[in-house]
Amino acid sequence: MERFDVLVLGAGSAGEIVASVAESGKSVAVIEGHRVGGECPFVACMPSKSMLRSAQVRGLFVGVHTLGAAGAQPTLDAGTVAYAAATKRRDAIAERRRDDGHAEALRKSGGILIRGWGMVSAPGVVTVGDRTLHLTDLVITTGSSPERLPIEGLDSIPTWTSDEALSTAELPASLIVLGGGAVGCELAQMYARFGTAVTLLETGSRLLKQEEPAISEILADVLSMSGVALRFNEEVSRAERVNNRAMLHLKGGDHLTAERVLLATGRLPHVNGLGLEKLGIEPNERGLDTDEHCRVRGQGHVWAAGDVTGIAPYTHAATYQGRIVAANLLGRDAVADYRAIPRAVYTDPNVASVGLSLEAARDRGYDAASASADIKQTARASIEGDDVAGKLVLIADRRRRILLGAAAIGPHAAEWLGEAALAIRAEVPLEILADLVHPFPTFSEIYEGPLRNLTASLFAD
Repeated sequence: MERFDVLVLGAGSAGEIVASVAESGKSVAVIEGHRVGGECPFVACMPSKSMLRSAQVRGLFVGVHTLGAAGAQPTLDAGTVAYAAATKRRDAIAERRRDDGHAEALRKSGGILIRGWGMVSAPGVVTVGDRTLHLTDLVITTGSSPERLPIEGLDSIPTWTSDEALSTAELPASLIVLGGGAVGCELAQMYARFGTAVTLLETGSRLLKQEEPAISEILADVLSMSGVALRFNEEVSRAERVNNRAMLHLKGGDHLTAERVLLATGRLPHVNGLGLEKLGIEPNERGLDTDEHCRVRGQGHVWAAGDVTGIAPYTHAATYQGRIVAANLLGRDAVADYRAIPRAVYTDPNVASVGLSLEAARDRGYDAASASADIKQTARASIEGDDVAGKLVLIADRRRRILLGAAAIGPHAAEWLGEAALAIRAEVPLEILADLVHPFPTFSEIYEGPLRNLTASLFAD
């Protein structure tokens, strides 16, 4: 009989962290039927950021901002060679983080890798093919997959998920992107910069609907300048293939055609087919409901981390939750704190945020105030160039005089947002933040004006 202290379903970033408890003497098995290492190194984070970097360099080279403002675009022929070079670089980066490298690291930590698909057959029992494994603690880190909308005719047209788009060498002449979230915005800009005619459809009234409206507005301008045609408040009623092209019929009566349609409307947790009903676990639409220890609610020895929890669908959040689970499996009392999980969109310039928006803060009952600054107020912006776009919005709790949230768009915003993330997590008083000295000339100086304004207004009350 095979027995383990810990059995992990899924070898993504969270699963790999949890498996590290084997170094402390726990017997650990990790079951994975696809890629060890998860999606991020191979068809998500790493390849997308590689392509975005290549697109950024190309944008600088051909002056895509200026061309977009004049209503012109680089020709497709001019982009094909650059795109081929970019995909070659992308694939080399993914290859360096190859599956067998992750598998070897797992084995070196003392864990056992079992290739296949695991299913709970009874409390404390998981089957993988013809193997029956007994366990004490079960950790579910099965991740998520791109959502396919229930649109009539969608299966008949040429579509890509983000995973497929980031693993192909094909450069379409035209592309319709469904969804104005992080993935949709990133890939829309990337393809536009390589010469593809891109139209982005969003059902809502703006991009990144969970973020500050002022940030969304600047991002919309940025994408438009990159050559992306934005259409808001649009829904697709049906799709059909016409002359090997995709035609989307919109509910307003219009229709659009393109060589490809990119599905970027969200991701769904991998919870089906795991046998969770044998444990009395009923996932909700977001995924598995977990408590502050990352234990599945109502369960004594079942844990979950990563996208499958639906809490924060980012690799860094999955890694964080994996650390929480691992610590608890080793007998510690680790509690997850999600107040300062950063969110980033790696467009050029970056969008980055952490904590609550002003609307969300007020919805939660905070007496919230906000202050903002344009990135052009920094000396660094004038050094970088006249076309630098960006803004920082800070949200503070009037009563406690601490930051609740921050949202930014600007060059390398995902890097300099760390100051706000630390401030929120550590509840640093505003007067201390306002007294912080930033190096000159850097984009981080953008904090100083809003922090002084918040401090002055709150302490004047």
